[in-house]
Amino acid sequence: MDLTQPTQQNVEYMIETIKTKLRMATGSAMQASSFKVDKYEDLKDIYDMVQSKEKFSISEVEALVSELGKLRG
Repeated sequence: MDLTQPTQQNVEYMIETIKTKLRMATGSAMQASSFKVDKYEDLKDIYDMVQSKEKFSISEVEALVSELGKLRG
């Protein structure tokens, strides 16, 4: 997948990947359609960070969810 282009499809892909990687119990509350392309760079930064780590502490997951919440449109 080419994530260099800020498209809604890429936004949705990144959100779904983040939810899966973080094993978010509240993943259904985090709908990819709630994220707009104008927040693409911030979302890509979170995506890259999530992809770079194997495991996350509870506090890390909470911080990431908080940041994602700020990006929702």
